[in-house]
Amino acid sequence: MIIVTGAAGFIGSALLGHLQHLGYGELVAVDDFSHAEKAPNLEGKSLLHRIERSEFLAWLPTQAHKVQFIFHIGARTKTNEFDEQVLQSLNVDYSKSIWAVCVEHSIPLIYASSAATYGDGAEGFSDDPALLTQLKPLNPYGSSKHRFDLWVMEQQAAGTVPPFWAGFKFFNVFGPNEYHKGRMASVVFHAFNQWRDTGLVTLFKSHRSDYADGAQERDFIYVKDVLSVLTHFFVNRKNSGLYNLGTGECRTFLDLVRAVFGALDAPEKLSYIDMPLDIRDRYQYHTQANMQRLQEAGYRVPFTPLEVAVADYVQGYLQSHRYL
Repeated sequence: MIIVTGAAGFIGSALLGHLQHLGYGELVAVDDFSHAEKAPNLEGKSLLHRIERSEFLAWLPTQAHKVQFIFHIGARTKTNEFDEQVLQSLNVDYSKSIWAVCVEHSIPLIYASSAATYGDGAEGFSDDPALLTQLKPLNPYGSSKHRFDLWVMEQQAAGTVPPFWAGFKFFNVFGPNEYHKGRMASVVFHAFNQWRDTGLVTLFKSHRSDYADGAQERDFIYVKDVLSVLTHFFVNRKNSGLYNLGTGECRTFLDLVRAVFGALDAPEKLSYIDMPLDIRDRYQYHTQANMQRLQEAGYRVPFTPLEVAVADYVQGYLQSHRYL
């Protein structure tokens, strides 16, 4: 069995579809399946089991001898979530429990971390483990992911690890299967829908003098590239560690929206609005993954150029509401 947590979500459901396309069977989906808006993400997926998130930790030890691999993608991912107890329970304690079973039963594990752990980027974007303690996340979500990363490093130092493990700090992932995400969906998704509904796209104003409106920068990565990296480590199972998962190149939100207009062959019509107060003081103005360690670990496939990725997403999925 191959288990994917967060299986009804954006990256988890895309990963299930990718594994199925590659011919892998006995796929197990773990999630809170009560959210009807996520149900289309799993349509067409051939699943051996669907396990409720609340039941998974009791179920897993009884089936561990059958498990080939676990992709722990599930988390509380809202960057505007301020309930520390929820974040500690779902993003830290739950992950520790999965890790413990993987150690006890020698199950290889990949888990999702986040670029939100880097905070404002003042300490850079290097995934060198020696620099991990210097990071200062800007929001409780990033802090919860950072706490688990730090705990994993402690486990590694103590030798209490699965036979293979890898954590990936996802940067700004966009692509098919994010229809359900609402406010937390990518700017590509929102730009397409705004253009479709109004013919106009809005971006956040900058609230820093050193960044023009629309010039805020992100390391945008297409979900298909994320799946390629995860599959590489799943197949090879070498070089355990914590890695960045971006492209190594930052682009502006204005670049991103212009790529959407280009994919639509539509004239550029833009306006700028104030950034919501609940995220303004915790907003990252620049992210750019240092990809050296991933390359040294053996992954050297070129990442999809932004304009190509946006065109594939808009023309191949958003315009026809297709899923991956």
